[in-house]
Amino acid sequence: MRTYILRRLAISVPILLGLTLVTFFFAELMPGDFVDALMPTTSIVNFTPEQLEAMRESYGLNKPPIERYFIWLRELTRGNLGHSLASGAPVRDEILERLPATLQLTATSLLFGILVGTSLGIVAAVKQYSWVDQLLTILGFFWISTPGFVFAIGGIYLFSLKLPIFPTSGITNYGEEASLLTRLHHMVLPAAVLGLGTVASFMRYTRSSMLEVIRQDYITVARAKGLAEPAILLTHALRNALIPVITIIGLDIPYLIGGAVIIEYIFAWPGMGTYSLGAISSRDYPVIMGVNFMVALVVLMSNLVADIAYAFADPRIHYE
Repeated sequence: MRTYILRRLAISVPILLGLTLVTFFFAELMPGDFVDALMPTTSIVNFTPEQLEAMRESYGLNKPPIERYFIWLRELTRGNLGHSLASGAPVRDEILERLPATLQLTATSLLFGILVGTSLGIVAAVKQYSWVDQLLTILGFFWISTPGFVFAIGGIYLFSLKLPIFPTSGITNYGEEASLLTRLHHMVLPAAVLGLGTVASFMRYTRSSMLEVIRQDYITVARAKGLAEPAILLTHALRNALIPVITIIGLDIPYLIGGAVIIEYIFAWPGMGTYSLGAISSRDYPVIMGVNFMVALVVLMSNLVADIAYAFADPRIHYE
């Protein structure tokens, strides 16, 4: 196991470097730069070309792209992610300030998707071809095919405006201390909206895997021995059906992080989503690079955790 983990970590290094290289040069293809993005807010002042070049020189934007990439890479090797062009603050500090809010939202959405999706998948498998199974199938296709911002806007309209159950935005009430209960109250609606697509994925994969497992001979033997049906489903069938479900956990984390960008913006959630959108609109390259690096790091680590979880779900799996 230790050798496998070290090998995976070693492979992750060139993957992360390749991702930073692709991200940087794709960002370079965007029209304009940070100085151009500043112009709409200072359009009442007429800058001469010499002044614009002086501004670019002060931000280091007049250097060749490959040189600026290696400058950022040098900062990365020092444990930093560069400095934001907009605020001048270290990108690492700004990300670490916002990362807990994003992880809190995505982790809650993932937990919501696992618990609800797996439970509904078991019900759909047990009630195969019944009206319950057909209803859950229709709902699953609806949840997974509808964009998240549609559910977000609809959720705000129904549960915040018509039925004032949940707040419309923010992580806490204005002027109040961010207590645990307040955070949970503000997080319920965005986490549920973000997790609906995950619920559909876990439900369909759990149903398919459970249908394959409950037809196995050892399940028939367990029933013949007189074991209770809940014990058969939860103890014997579900554990052997978890391998595909664990795979979906690793695949859904990038989906959740990507969807969190829009959901955070709609709900004014102070996480990395709103931070990265502001960086893209202002062409703040160090922030764009830093956010992509941190997201890639989280995705790679989550896939490693999913691989390790295989061995706990099925003792027959061994890593050499």
